[in-house]
Amino acid sequence: MMSKMPSMSSSKYTTHGCYLVEGKSNHAMEDYVVAKLKQVDDKELGLFAIFDGHLSQDIPDYLCSNLFDNILNEPDFWSEPEKAIKSAYRVTDTKILEKADDLGGGGSTAVTAILIDGKKLVVANVGDSRAVICKNGMAKQLSVDHEPSKERDNIESRGGFVVKLPGDVARVDGQLAVSRAFGDKSLKEHLSSEPDVEVEMVDKDTEFFILGSDGLWVVMSNQEAVDCIKGIKDPEAAAKRLTEEALSRKSRDDISCVVVRFS
Repeated sequence: MMSKMPSMSSSKYTTHGCYLVEGKSNHAMEDYVVAKLKQVDDKELGLFAIFDGHLSQDIPDYLCSNLFDNILNEPDFWSEPEKAIKSAYRVTDTKILEKADDLGGGGSTAVTAILIDGKKLVVANVGDSRAVICKNGMAKQLSVDHEPSKERDNIESRGGFVVKLPGDVARVDGQLAVSRAFGDKSLKEHLSSEPDVEVEMVDKDTEFFILGSDGLWVVMSNQEAVDCIKGIKDPEAAAKRLTEEALSRKSRDDISCVVVRFS
């Protein structure tokens, strides 16, 4: 099992840290994390993301390098962030499909969070990585788990099908366990890459938020995750604690966590 722990960073609004652990499945680590600060004119942006690849390491790596630039280059980002993010996700997915010969035929889920001046949090996702915010000790989910069973009508309207075999989860065309993702060229006619976008304002009751890949959430509820780290002030230590707890609960998948704590 391999782990990677980037150093903690801080701004005048937040501190953040992250932790990744390779799972016990028979493939190389396919989770990629972004956690960085960026100054744009007079705005401080916190850029945070988890990209969870499937049958691909190149696609989540490509997303790390390109998705936020594509979002911030959208002319409507400051005035209509939801519209801009949806456009950037679509443009990025199109480029991934065009580069399928180089990037491979797999895909990736994504959850992204952009924090503007420590006051406005814009979260978007495709797939089953998740964003959860803690206010007054209570967990609130800011993303949508895109499960094939929940979007069966949309998948079937595109000519696909959803099947669930005994002991398994529902899968698109019997293959993919999420109904939205980047890439997956062979399944793209039956999948969507349109994100759900949520805008959350940060107030005095806002304590921290968590981004986690599905290796965390498959064994832990939102409130359990919040309760697990609510007393840990160091966000890097908090992210590590979440991965340790997921492992103790027998999660076998890659596990990635980002914790952002407000000052």
